Amino acid sequence: MPLVYIIIVNYNGYKDTIDCVNSLRKIKYDNYKIVIIDNDSTNDSVKKLKFYLEDCTILSMKSNLGFAGGNNFGINYALKNNAEFVLLLNNDTIVKDDFLNNMILTFIKETNAGIVGCKIMYHKEKNRIWYGGGKIDWFKFIGIHFGMKEFDNGQCDFEKEIDFMTGCCMLIKKDVFKKVGMLPEEYFMYFEDLDFCVRVKDFGYKILYNPKSVIYHKVGLSSGGEESQFSVEWGTRNRIVFMNKYKKKVKNCRFISSQIFFYITRILKCIKYICNGKIYLAKAILKGIEDSK
Repeated sequence: MPLVYIIIVNYNGYKDTIDCVNSLRKIKYDNYKIVIIDNDSTNDSVKKLKFYLEDCTILSMKSNLGFAGGNNFGINYALKNNAEFVLLLNNDTIVKDDFLNNMILTFIKETNAGIVGCKIMYHKEKNRIWYGGGKIDWFKFIGIHFGMKEFDNGQCDFEKEIDFMTGCCMLIKKDVFKKVGMLPEEYFMYFEDLDFCVRVKDFGYKILYNPKSVIYHKVGLSSGGEESQFSVEWGTRNRIVFMNKYKKKVKNCRFISSQIFFYITRILKCIKYICNGKIYLAKAILKGIEDSK
């Protein structure tokens, strides 16, 4: 069995991180190590993690490096310590005991795979899909989750090549980092996984989805919800950054149409938020646009 380093980034979420690690302790895969990157938590996360997770490597950052920065620190540590594969895993997830075995099997079957992903279900509703594979919508410049919010009736139970794997859980071959580089840190949080997957495919690797590998996601807990002020602001900012970075993926006229669509829909969202008394979300959109410049 190849050595897998599992990288988990923690920020003030030691309870979720402990739950995640406890589920990892039950997996059938034998050759793995867990590295927890604490992104300068403001609570007593480090103290709690060191007490409850003595078998894990816990690395404390002096500042919050964001999702990409925190993971990159862990990836570098893993590569220096002979990792053959690196698994990026959100701390607010619970894994099934065979999830890692199934992902490794995909790599064994497909030698040109660079990233392998899994099926992700909602933690609170374990029969409802959060991610069943994904594609990039090059008009909206966003990642689309197949089957999202649908009840699981087997519609996402087919192995296939995909455009992107969410950073919630991606198993990455070590050679990818040597050729492609690390996660892009200009995003801080959101869209860095999408950007990384674009680059991985541009280098000729395949990104594959294995539905037999299943985890459960406490969606949105780390950022305050799927439509929190944080997620709206950073989602807005980073979508603009992503659009501008990869505008050459589409024709000029199509990119102009994408920009018009984006800003019109942001205006409509602002109006909707204001009408619903959520002025703070309208301000978050405006701040996201301003910060993208």
